[in-house]
Amino acid sequence: MLALAVLLSCGGWIWESHDPFYGRAVTDPPFTPITYAYHVFLWYNPYDTVHLAWANQGNFSHVKQVFAWEEIQPGRNLWDWERADEIVALAQGNGVELVARLSDAPLWAHPNLPGVKDEDYHDAPPTNPADFAHYCSELATRFQGRIRAYQIWNEPNLTREWGNEPPDAARYVELLAACSNAIRAADPHAIIISAGLSPTGTHNEMAHRDDLYLQAMYDHGFQQYVDVVGVHAPGFSDVAYGPDDAERDGNGRWATFRRVEDMRKIMVANGDAARQMAILEMGWPMYSDLHPDYSWFAVEDERTQAKNLEAAYEYIAMEWRPWVGLVTTIYLADPDWTEDDEEYWFAVTNPDLSTRKGFRHLQNMSKHCGDRFIPARDPASPEALGLVPTDPCR
Repeated sequence: MLALAVLLSCGGWIWESHDPFYGRAVTDPPFTPITYAYHVFLWYNPYDTVHLAWANQGNFSHVKQVFAWEEIQPGRNLWDWERADEIVALAQGNGVELVARLSDAPLWAHPNLPGVKDEDYHDAPPTNPADFAHYCSELATRFQGRIRAYQIWNEPNLTREWGNEPPDAARYVELLAACSNAIRAADPHAIIISAGLSPTGTHNEMAHRDDLYLQAMYDHGFQQYVDVVGVHAPGFSDVAYGPDDAERDGNGRWATFRRVEDMRKIMVANGDAARQMAILEMGWPMYSDLHPDYSWFAVEDERTQAKNLEAAYEYIAMEWRPWVGLVTTIYLADPDWTEDDEEYWFAVTNPDLSTRKGFRHLQNMSKHCGDRFIPARDPASPEALGLVPTDPCR
């Protein structure tokens, strides 16, 4: 018996050393590992069909789009479905699946909140989660089977994304539960993703550390309301530089692209290894004097941005499958952006429809889709130019 115990112990140690993030536990992933996506801004975008066609031509099967609550339900008893209907139809017509980010509560849903939206805060939770549940239900009912997945809120561990109130994981889980239950009742096959958390080492009334906030979400049972755990992976460092390297150098573990690995360890520690993870934002900003808060980790030029993005996808394919499924690159640029917008520096295209090296690399790099492999292609090939149909990863 002692020999058997030693053998089992050694066997477990050997298995863990080859699979430290317990990818073997993910046996029925909601998303094909990898599912390639772009974060897009289609709502007021005259180039909407171009951006959707670009995704399809690049073998990106999904796009993530904000379905802002305030745009669709501007009054408690007032609904405006026109643009939502158009976007869903356009995505289908271009062979692209939608991931809908549900956020941006209307002012009527939090009437007592002080301050001005987009000046004092970016978003605020509703006073009554039942109001959000109603919105989620109406949306999922209308687009049953046509919206593939829903991301519930964005970066609630930051005060600025939580109505200038201190982050509150328990309250977020309450909001998540209300929306998730409503969507599951309306569209049982839709994939539910928790909010992407902002990687940060700050823990005070302005922000909560992403790892501590995720653990607090587990403490409040959030996993029962999601199919996939959402994270963000901004490119704070070269892909090869991990959290252990950062800690060794006296830096925060959070300030690395591979912070995702720390978040996965929290999932494993909470007995949630069988659940998949989605990267909801991934990107490297280019240098800008206009945004000193970002310039400390920005890359020097388009070439470096492109190199890092391609290396990130390759690393994910080699090291994080199948526990990472959806991977979303930020951004295909909103036509209204200027150099004053921080997102402008993360984007892989320009507002005027010209493209950057990162976009061209992403479009033509090799792709890993479950057991399928799409080799890299010549940028002048008929597929790359959109002259013949493509077969995106799904």
